[in-house]
Amino acid sequence: MEGLGTHIIAELFDCNEFHINDIQKVEEVLTAAAELSNATIVKPFFHKFSPYGISGVVVIAESHITIHTWPEHSYAAVDVFTCGEQNYRIAIDYITEKLEAERCSIYQFQRGMLERDESLKGILVPPEVENVNFVE
Repeated sequence: MEGLGTHIIAELFDCNEFHINDIQKVEEVLTAAAELSNATIVKPFFHKFSPYGISGVVVIAESHITIHTWPEHSYAAVDVFTCGEQNYRIAIDYITEKLEAERCSIYQFQRGMLERDESLKGILVPPEVENVNFVE
């Protein structure tokens, strides 16, 4: 069964803390990732927090690419949500490489499962995720 879109959650660990605290670098990386995945960029927006950390979004016609960084933990959370035929894997691989992450865990979810299927009501969770709950 197909949904309306694919939502990718990428956990980037042991990133270069200088890169993920540089707003210009983060914006350049996410914008280039969107371009590489053949997404249609609508508008980027990025904000740097004090004393450190960045949140940003590249709104794409097909949905969005977001990032939230914690330089003090060398960690970045990246979401790619696409409702089209974009190559999200190219985007995630590019972001991982350019932010110099040592490790990246990827989770994929289908969004907008419109057919009601009672067998899907339970929690379908990868074994690495322990803090996910089903909310009705």
